[in-house]
Amino acid sequence: MAINYIPLDKTKHKDLKIIPQLDLSFAKETHLAAATIREFAHLASTMPVVFIEDPTNKNIHTVAMLGVDQNVNLFWSEERWQGPHVPLNIQRYPFDIRPDGDKLGVFFDENSHLVADEGEALFTEDGEPTDFLKNRQQFLAELANSEMLNQRFVKRVVELDLLENIQIGIQYQDGTARNVTGIMSINEKKLNELDDTVILELHKAGFLGAMYAVMMSLAQLNRLVELSNKGDKPIKTVQIRPVPKEDKEAKEEKKS
Repeated sequence: MAINYIPLDKTKHKDLKIIPQLDLSFAKETHLAAATIREFAHLASTMPVVFIEDPTNKNIHTVAMLGVDQNVNLFWSEERWQGPHVPLNIQRYPFDIRPDGDKLGVFFDENSHLVADEGEALFTEDGEPTDFLKNRQQFLAELANSEMLNQRFVKRVVELDLLENIQIGIQYQDGTARNVTGIMSINEKKLNELDDTVILELHKAGFLGAMYAVMMSLAQLNRLVELSNKGDKPIKTVQIRPVPKEDKEAKEEKKS
């Protein structure tokens, strides 16, 4: 059943209950998850974090790579999450925080399997948020703040022209091979060439550490290789490769 987020209403949903999220199987077909700056340090020790461009509006986003094939989450295997960290945008489900009129409001997926007759109540008999809902609201508020900071981070990275296109060469154990394209990372050479005053500015903003976390996270591609051995399409090797010059030129020509 398709996901359908609707505003949480204390009158309409006074009897709503949510099963505490222990089962992350809803994310088993999620190979990319939105990631925000305040979790980069944690995620970088577990999974690659990269930049991608939204083809519809050309906005740049940061995402955690949960797999290398469409609709395959390598971190969900054997009915459990295979790693110490789960991206916040997966942890928040079935809730979300979205614009609701002139302010942000709490939404939930009315089709979620976590919405049930038994579970944690969201409202008291008096219509007030329960402790469970208060905790969720606090979590969502912190996530929204991190996402806003992340937007400023991405904007600064783009302004400084620090992004470079990369591709990941994958060799599967069955002998087939492919390249994962459409992803970007920080160009360390360009970063090192920045003026000291800019480096200091990035450091004070908390952006410099985030950039290094993103670059270091690419080492976790080996973790994806390891996890793939539990799946249907085990990977033999992965290799980060520069995007061929002709591909870069073609992309630039397409943009102009």
